[in-house]
Parts: sequence; C-alpha cells; structure tokens
Amino acid sequence: MPKRKIIIIDDNADQRFVLKGLLTNIGCDVIGEGKSGLDAMELMQKFFPDVILMDIKMPGMDGIEAVTAINQFKPTPVILLTAKKDDETIKRAVDAGVMAYLVKPVREEELMPAIELAISRFNEFQAVLKENLDLKQTIEARKLVEKAKGLLMKKEGLTEKEAFSRIQKISMDRRRPMKEIAEILITALEGRK
Repeated sequence: MPKRKIIIIDDNADQRFVLKGLLTNIGCDVIGEGKSGLDAMELMQKFFPDVILMDIKMPGMDGIEAVTAINQFKPTPVILLTAKKDDETIKRAVDAGVMAYLVKPVREEELMPAIELAISRFNEFQAVLKENLDLKQTIEARKLVEKAKGLLMKKEGLTEKEAFSRIQKISMDRRRPMKEIAEILITALEGRK
C-alpha cells in the first residue's frame, strides 16, 4: 500500500498532535496541519494530499463548509472528525461530499480503514462523474450529427446513409471530430434558404 499523504485540520493543537502521532504510527505522511477551514483550502492547494482529516467544529468556516469549498475548487477525499454524531450533522456531511466520518477519540485501528475507504469511495465517485460527463458529451454530439444529417437530407436531397457518410468523410479528411463538422454544417445549412 502506498504511503498516504495527509493534511490534518483541527483548531485544537493537542488533537492535531495526537492525530499526527497516530497517522505516523500507521505509516502515513502528515504533509500539513492547520486550524481552520481556510487553512484546509490553502494547504490543499499547496500540497495536494491524498486525504484531508478535518474536524467539524472550527471557528469561521466549519469543516463541512470547507469540504463544500474544497469540492468546488479541487475535489479531494475528506474524512470528518467529530466529538458527537447527530443526524443533522451527518446529513450535512453527506450532502457536502464527505467520504468518511470518524467519532473522537479516534483510535489508531480505525484510521487506515477510514483513509482507504475515503480514497476508494472518492475514486469511484470521480469515475461516475467522468462517465456521466462523457455520456452527456456523447449525447450532445449525436444530437448535432443527427441535426446536420437531417439538414443535409433536406437541403441536398441525400439519403440518411449518404448524409452520415458525408459528415464522416469530412471529419476524417479534416481530422476534426464529427461533432465539430456537424456544428459547421448546421451553421452553413441553416443560413441557406
């Protein structure tokens, strides 16, 4: 298993010290420490950790608000630490995209499973997001090709197969995606009366 790079965010210096010791004991590399949600943002941008271990209750931006900000800027797996577990906090954490949740006091034997689970869930979530984006782009490209095909059939009197072959040939000849060729054809053909 690779040595995991971790950032610890907790406004309590004693908690950070204990966590750092536990993480070091299990073979992790603590690459940064902070005491606020803003520190989490700064350190995440500077060090690009594998995981951020962050307390929920902190002054200013709390841990859950920090997770939301981090996921908007550069999604990173976050494990939230809390002294108490209540349904509302758990719901807020899930909605923010938290990958794991540990109740204090954290025990050494809980850390590595939580870290690996957070990274695994994060990677699966990112793969699903990418697949979703790829599917949306594929559907958009198909819609454009279908529209261009329809215009070629109407304006040039081509069959569906001939229209598709023409778009495909232009795409190959110009080494441009069919979506791009379809957009050009739509612009050109819709301009013609």
